[in-house]
Amino acid sequence: MRWHKCRYVKINMKKQLLTYLLPLVLAGCGVNKQVKYTKALEDCKYDILSADSIYIANVNAKDLAGKDGIDYTKAPRLALAFLRKEIPLDARVNLKVSNPGRKMAAINEFEYKILLENRQLAEGFSQNKVTVGPGSTVVVPILINSNIYGLLSDKKTQNAIADFVLAPAQGEDEKKSKLTIKIKPTIEVGSKKIKYPGYITIDKEISRKILL
Repeated sequence: MRWHKCRYVKINMKKQLLTYLLPLVLAGCGVNKQVKYTKALEDCKYDILSADSIYIANVNAKDLAGKDGIDYTKAPRLALAFLRKEIPLDARVNLKVSNPGRKMAAINEFEYKILLENRQLAEGFSQNKVTVGPGSTVVVPILINSNIYGLLSDKKTQNAIADFVLAPAQGEDEKKSKLTIKIKPTIEVGSKKIKYPGYITIDKEISRKILL
């Protein structure tokens, strides 16, 4: 009788152990899969396809063109925004991601930073899942919503923004600016979220040709 009871206890303990360990094993498999998908994403090719819906202080950037750059007289609200030291920039950058490899590339969510001429333009967080199959290409929209008062106060960065959003004068070559996008994926471990070490960095020279 004792032998049967002891055997029952051992079997019950094994079941409890399996019940406890199985979620951990499955979670570990899920983490490994996420890491593989993220590493594959690092090997993808990136291109800034286009940018649209660019507004500075709620004024369409195309309406701010002047002979010497941004003409603040065309937008009184922009001048008022300068006085308040709050100049909102709203835009959308469409990032093309191509996967030349044989492995699936994916992330569930990610942080991002956008820099213009090495000066931070915006930062944010996206919860939109990105999946790029082998040999496939997807377009990922990245939204910009930021206060750029500090950038427009700096003459060099102001010129870079003007070169980007304004058309060149007649006979003048179109100028280019360096745009950098930094992406930090997030990996889910059970109920916790761990930031991927380092950034996936995309550096591109851009001109207003990418504007829609």
